[in-house]
Amino acid sequence: MKVTVDEDRCRGHGVCWALCPEVFDLNDDGYSEVLTPEVPAGFEETARAAVAQCPERAISEG
Repeated sequence: MKVTVDEDRCRGHGVCWALCPEVFDLNDDGYSEVLTPEVPAGFEETARAAVAQCPERAISEG
């Protein structure tokens, strides 16, 4: 599983980071960034929750 963040859509709510800090982080401006595009084994479920719960729909799985 891979995830990406659309930088134009992200508004820095931090939901993804709160749900799955193993995959997502917040940059110095408070916007989401992916730490590792390939989600590590065991974190797929929480990464999918982050995709589903992003208020701006800025995260995609693919």
